[in-house]
Amino acid sequence: MNPFDTHTIFNQASQFGNVNLFALDPALREAVAREGAPWALDGLLALGASLGRAEVLELARLANVNKPILHNVDRNGRRIDEVEFHPAWHQLMALMIGAGVHASPWEPDQGDGQGGARGGVQVARAAQYLLFGQVENGAQCPVTMTYASVPALRQAGALGAKWLPKILSRQYDPRSLPIEQKTGALIGMGMTEKQGGSDVRANTTRATQLDAGEARARFGEEGANAWRIVGHKWFFSAPQSDAHLILAQTGDEGSAGLTCFFVPRYLPDGSRNAIRVQRLKDKLGNRSNASSEVEFCDAVGWLVGKVGRGIPTILEMGGHTRLDCVLGTAGIMRAALTHALHHARERSAFGRTLAEQPLMQNVLADLALESEAATVFALRLARCFDEGADPAQALLGRILTPAGKYWLCKRGPAFGAEAMEVMGGNGYVEDGPLARLYREFPVNSIWEGSGNVMCLDLLRAFGKTPAARAALAGELALAGDADPALNAFRVRLLADLEGQQGDEYGARRLAERIVIAVQAALLLRHAPPYVSGAFIASRVALDVGGAFGRLPAGADCAAILARALPPAA
Repeated sequence: MNPFDTHTIFNQASQFGNVNLFALDPALREAVAREGAPWALDGLLALGASLGRAEVLELARLANVNKPILHNVDRNGRRIDEVEFHPAWHQLMALMIGAGVHASPWEPDQGDGQGGARGGVQVARAAQYLLFGQVENGAQCPVTMTYASVPALRQAGALGAKWLPKILSRQYDPRSLPIEQKTGALIGMGMTEKQGGSDVRANTTRATQLDAGEARARFGEEGANAWRIVGHKWFFSAPQSDAHLILAQTGDEGSAGLTCFFVPRYLPDGSRNAIRVQRLKDKLGNRSNASSEVEFCDAVGWLVGKVGRGIPTILEMGGHTRLDCVLGTAGIMRAALTHALHHARERSAFGRTLAEQPLMQNVLADLALESEAATVFALRLARCFDEGADPAQALLGRILTPAGKYWLCKRGPAFGAEAMEVMGGNGYVEDGPLARLYREFPVNSIWEGSGNVMCLDLLRAFGKTPAARAALAGELALAGDADPALNAFRVRLLADLEGQQGDEYGARRLAERIVIAVQAALLLRHAPPYVSGAFIASRVALDVGGAFGRLPAGADCAAILARALPPAA
């Protein structure tokens, strides 16, 4: 090199891309096959190749740099409340909807080819969602809400019969039109109000049933169960969606009960519903996605479920969206890991690559263990949703959903910060993906119930269902007694759960211990010994620390990193 040439580029890592995201992830491939969806492997391999293309990864950057824009009125001053998105957003949405991530477990043709229902549909869909989480996370918001809405709408009679064919469609149709004119539909949610936050019982939005004659005169038979809605929502996700599920108070003052309503953007007579978007939220992350504040100015909604039973209706949907928070976090972890490890293998310092230096190997291997443990936990949780007819699996899912959402999502920001630090200044700037990924982590922890809400929900599960402890014990027992550290950890955990009366003060620690125990048990059963041994030595035998890179001596970092991302990639 010419010593006077200061502009030759060298010792800079190439951009990570044009790879197969599924083929490069043995932990995910193994989990899909193990948890009941081996039939999905070929489709996931094709999806992984598509999503790993450099031009698709570039769509994520474009969608976040070019944030959505709210247009309250048209050029003539008519109220429209439309959100304009960059074309990259629409391309990402089309990829997800085309793959069926919004609806595949609910599709009517989920058969096994022999007249029976095909197993593992939630697991297969979970793997898709995790793969998309490695690309772009804002577009996952309307997808997960649409997915979670289906079980409730299946019980909604004529309303569900009208909307479900469009919701289950694999055609992405972003046009702002009445549902009759569309080829596909998306559903959002609006629960949170200014004064209530997580305490939705403090909501003040009110619903009053329309006069039957007035409603039928305007909407025909669809006027049945139509209600007038007045109020506001402090967070109204994806306002461009074709309809939203919301909570509103019903009944006279003093006897009000929260009820779930379906509020479409367009009414059956073709007019726009009176949903006024006040502004889009200026968020830390999730910038590609539109989140808004709205007012209902005599909007019209339709009853979903029973009057006064809105919270149970929403909680059923919340189980599915919380599953997606776990999956989304596992996906972002995997993306941050692959970018950091790729960089460390191509960047040299002090005479050798970063990935060859022992202390950096400790950090990277620790991150790889965390990512693999998150993946196996997330796919195991998805199987609980597949096998919900089994009481033991339903109870296990009831425990692991809030516990997993708490602990995995809580680990996310620290994981992202460490991956960013691997890349140094190159990780901290907006030119690369790590800054965006870092900002995405907190939303999965905050949305759909913050950490404290999840831990309180976990206590509620044990308090209301004594058999929940037995379901957890049964899952952990599958790992056997061969590992002394894990066995002792399990015994202490189950002893502490005996007669659990709800220690709110220690609920976070309980959730953490449950997830670590399940992760360790899964890895001991299914991962190579160098993975499970290092995980147990660093998370079970020792206490989890505040930083990554604390693996004890003896961990086979080289083997762990070769498994995490094959060097040839």
